[in-house]
This record gives sequence, C-alpha cells and structure tokens, in this order.
Amino acid sequence: MKKYVRSLWLAIPVVAGLLFVSFKQDDRLFEIARNLDIYATLFKELNAYYVDDINPNRLIKSSIDGMLRSLDPYTVYYAEDDIEDYMTMTTGKYNGIGALVNSAEGTHTIMMVYEDTPAQKAGLQLGDQIIKIDGVDLTTLRENDPGRLLKGQTNSSVKLTVKRYGIQKPLEIIVNRDVVKMTNVPYYGMINDEVGYIDLKDFTATASREVRNAFQELKGKGMKKVVLDLRENPGGLLNMAIEISNIFIPKGEEIVSTKGKVTEWNKAYSAYNPALDTEIPIVVLTNNRSASAAEIVSGVIQDYDRGVLIGQQTYGKGLVQTTRDLSYNTKMKITTAKYYIPSGRCIQAIDYSHRNEDGSVGKVPDSLMTEFKTQNGRTVYDGGGIRPDIITEKENHSPLATSLARKRLFFDYAVKYHFEHPTIKPAREFHLSDSEYQDYVKWLKDKDYDYTTQVEKDLYALEASAKKEKSIDVIQDQLKALKSKLSHSKDNDLQLYKAEIKGLLEEEIIKHYYLERGVKEASFGTDVEMKAALNLFTDMNRYRDILQAKK
Repeated sequence: MKKYVRSLWLAIPVVAGLLFVSFKQDDRLFEIARNLDIYATLFKELNAYYVDDINPNRLIKSSIDGMLRSLDPYTVYYAEDDIEDYMTMTTGKYNGIGALVNSAEGTHTIMMVYEDTPAQKAGLQLGDQIIKIDGVDLTTLRENDPGRLLKGQTNSSVKLTVKRYGIQKPLEIIVNRDVVKMTNVPYYGMINDEVGYIDLKDFTATASREVRNAFQELKGKGMKKVVLDLRENPGGLLNMAIEISNIFIPKGEEIVSTKGKVTEWNKAYSAYNPALDTEIPIVVLTNNRSASAAEIVSGVIQDYDRGVLIGQQTYGKGLVQTTRDLSYNTKMKITTAKYYIPSGRCIQAIDYSHRNEDGSVGKVPDSLMTEFKTQNGRTVYDGGGIRPDIITEKENHSPLATSLARKRLFFDYAVKYHFEHPTIKPAREFHLSDSEYQDYVKWLKDKDYDYTTQVEKDLYALEASAKKEKSIDVIQDQLKALKSKLSHSKDNDLQLYKAEIKGLLEEEIIKHYYLERGVKEASFGTDVEMKAALNLFTDMNRYRDILQAKK
C-alpha cells in the first residue's frame, strides 16, 4: 500500500505541472492547476511525516465531501464502495432481504419488514434482535451497521440468529436473498365509493408505471375523484416527474424547463404521451418534506389549475442534478441547473450562491419573490417552494409523545402486545380499549424517559435572563412557586395527552401486524389533510372556485 501511495505522489505533481504549463494563460484553469499542485504536495507531506499511518482513501474522500458540501447538499461524490447505494437510490432495487435494521447500543433490531420480500417470507418479525449473521457475532464487528452482511447475490442464503420476545432460546432463520424492490407507491386504494387514493413516496425508475397502474386499477373500481399524496416525498428522477405529470396533463403541454451554465444542456420538456385523464378532480397533498420531483408534479398541477393542493408549503428544491462518471468506477452527482415549472417560476428556496460570512445560507426573502400567474390567472410566487391552495397546520407532537417515541417505548410495547395477541381486528377497525391503555401506562412505570414541556423551557429561559440582568433575587420566590406548580407529572400527562398517546400506540401496534399498508389504512380517520381533501370533494362548487382567479 505504501509503495502504491508513493507512486501516486510522484504522479500527481507531474500531472499538476502539465496542467500548470497547459493552462497558465487562463486564470481560472491556472488557479485550478496551482491548487491541485498544492494539494498533492500537502498530501505527500502528510503521508510521509504524520505521526500515525493515514488511510488515503478515507482522507481524500473526507476532503472531497467537505469541498462539495461548501457548494450545496446535493452535489455528492460516490466512491467505488458506495456505487451500490447509488444504484439503490436511482432504481429502488438492491440484493438483500428486505428489512430495516436499527443498530443502537450494541443491539440490532428489525424495525420494519417490507411486504413480499425474503425477510417476510422467512418469517422475520418486527422486534427481532439479530445476534449473528452467518455465524458472525455482531458484537465483534468494528462497524455498527450489519447491513452489508445482509446484502448479497440473488439466490444466495444468509443464516440469521435472532432473539425474539417471549422465546428464551435464540432462533436460527435462513433467508434466501433476492432482488428487493422498494416500491414508489407503497399503498393505493379506495377511500370511499368515489374517492381513490395513491401514496407516492419516491421517484425511482418505475414510479410512473406504478402510478399509472394504480390509477387505472382504481378507475376500474369506480374512482371518480383522486387524492395524490406527495407528503414526505424527497423527489428523484426528473423524467419520472415529467411522466407522472403527463398522466393528468395533455400531450404537448410544457411540464418543466431547465437552465444552467452549460447552455446547450438547457431544455424544455413537454408531455409526450396522451394523458390518462384530463378531467378527474384531483387533490394533491404536500408538506415541508415534499421536495424536488414531488414539487415539479405538485407545481405543474397547480400551474395548469388541474387540481387543488392541500397541506403545508413544500421544501423548495428547484435544482437539477446530473450524474457524471469519474475514473476508477466512481461517480459524482452534480447540480447543473435550476428547473422552472409552467408558470415560469423557480421554487428554489435557499440561495447557495450567496453565503453569509460565517458560511451559512439563507432563504430567498419575501421581498425578492416574484409574482407569476397560473393558466386561469391565479397568483403564485417563486423562491419558496409550492404554497398549497388550502393550508393545514403541521402536526406537532407533545414533548411526552416525542420522548416515548425516541426511547422506543411505543415500539417495544407493540412487540410485547404482538406476542400476547396473535391476531387483531383489521387495521381500519382496531382500537385499544381504555383498560388496555391503562396497561400501557402501568408498563411505563419503571421505564426511563423524561421530557421538558414548552412552558418549562420558557420558565428556564426567564430564569437565565433574570440571572444575566442581575434581577434574579427580585423574582426568586415567584420563580420557585411557578416551578412547583408547572413541574410536570408523568401520570397526569399520560392522561392529559391520552388521545394522542393512544393513537400513536395503536398505529405502532397495527404496524406489527399489517406493516406499512395497515398503518396507512388506519390513519385515514385521523389524517388532517385527508379529512380536508374528503371535505373538499363533498363541495365541488368550492373545489371549482379555488381553481378560478379571484376577480
């Protein structure tokens, strides 16, 4: 290894020197060549004289990551070892078992088993703790992530030794690896006799086909109105956003255009297939984690007044990435352009080109946002994501619920409940009784969790300010009395927030029986955005009024 590294250091200065000669007439290229030469000599000195042996691959990757991070979060380098992760991200496929494993404090727990995967077929359950993989004791692993051991060639097998709740002796389970396809549409179905629902969670290479198939199947079941859920969707492939928009937008209409420094790459993309349906009423659900391709689809629906958006303002990622192949089987995903939706607006919210002195970046201020018009003449704005037509409040959990979730006290109780109850009612019908909720409260008695309420935080801030301003003595007695009155009681709070805690616990329990599909079905009765969509669909005059420009 050291001989190879020494050869590398001999080669890099020569290449940098050639660059120096070739490009010294051009200021920018001269600066690149000069700094490459400095970097090469710096690394040579590090390798020769640093007190400990260094890992060239790891150190160089860290320096590349740091450089790219100073540009934007989306320009990313993929080393050869990371190419499999890159392929998973773009295709949604990998060779493995199809389970989500959480590694923390020396334990490796299965948190989710995906439907129709090797893990489900082999009988793995949520809550199973993996002790060994092919006889390798996981406590001996230097890396805390067993994921690489679970992945492998299709049709190869892996033997897992797992500890299961309620069973004293560890189980040995053979899982036959296969191609695991992470579906873009994890759920679709009829909400009632008229309204269909499609949950789109990603934009990998099969997203358009999955949405089209779901849409056509639901129309065959009598769907007359549709809810397209883009919440928590981080985006993905640009062509998938174009094709999915084309399901509802007629052939020939512009979907998106891109503009960047390389002008020959600038392009306008139009719908190139006949639309599946240009009339069906649509509600699109968004939140602040709907980004990129999800914002193209929701923005196109809004710009053509094709449907009503409900939820919270989207993330605001109006940047396009292109993947470039590098040497030695490495890749770089690089931001090459901004995208513009049909009204002409770019919804990019953060200005990475103008950083503050401390290196931080800020959002585009309201004063610099420009007004645009939809096809019907409605006013929309650029520079801050997509603003829904009907805005709902973001759901905020209580500090108690947040603490219970963080400490995995919903999940662990669900494991226990699943062991003690072999079956439960269908997801849409399942509810815990009051006595069952009290059993959970008793189970929590000896569990380690704590939290600080917002009022307590405000009180601590007041006390800190009083100390800083030297007025603490004046209000010390009042502060002490307030602290005594406001000090939270876990028992009281478990009753005060009973509806919230009970609902979250039911959701977790349902997941252990019916996986992701069950959780989605169970949420329909409490989902704020879904309720708003269904209410709107019962008042089609209001639906049509929203899509018209105000006179």
